Amino acid sequence: MNIENTQSQMRKGVLEFCILSIIQREEAYPSDIIEEMKKAHLNILEGTLYPLLTRLKNADLLAYRWVESSGGPPRKYFSLTEKGAAFYKELEMTWRGMSDSVERVIGGKRVEGVEVVEGVEGLNLPAEGRRVEGVEEKGDIQQLPEQSTNTESSSTDENTDPTTDQASKS
Repeated sequence: MNIENTQSQMRKGVLEFCILSIIQREEAYPSDIIEEMKKAHLNILEGTLYPLLTRLKNADLLAYRWVESSGGPPRKYFSLTEKGAAFYKELEMTWRGMSDSVERVIGGKRVEGVEVVEGVEGLNLPAEGRRVEGVEEKGDIQQLPEQSTNTESSSTDENTDPTTDQASKS
């Protein structure tokens, strides 16, 4: 089995959700979407983004408006339609449920370079990259208020979380 193919499929599965998540916060210009995805170590090429935006627009999930640019051609800014906002909310609920379920399954595992902190309802949450409301950050770990933290060190499983280091190689 090819690990790169599996990692690519995992990324493709969340790509649309991540892009809609960026646009639902405020209207976005494609290069801004690419930059934000890059900051999150989810690199995306224009050749992938533009067809996806077109497909979402054709499905009436996105609308766009042209904005004159001081240096160059007008820019197309995308925003969610009412249908797109409802679609995004459904995706978000699905993601949160699936993410929580996956964390329950893999919860006790330690990913190299990521410390694990005892989380809400006994879930182990990665200290980096996942923030929990009401949790105070202390260095590289999050600390739950009025609760002790438990930084477990389990054996490292090389294939536990392909999004940490491998996503930036795509």
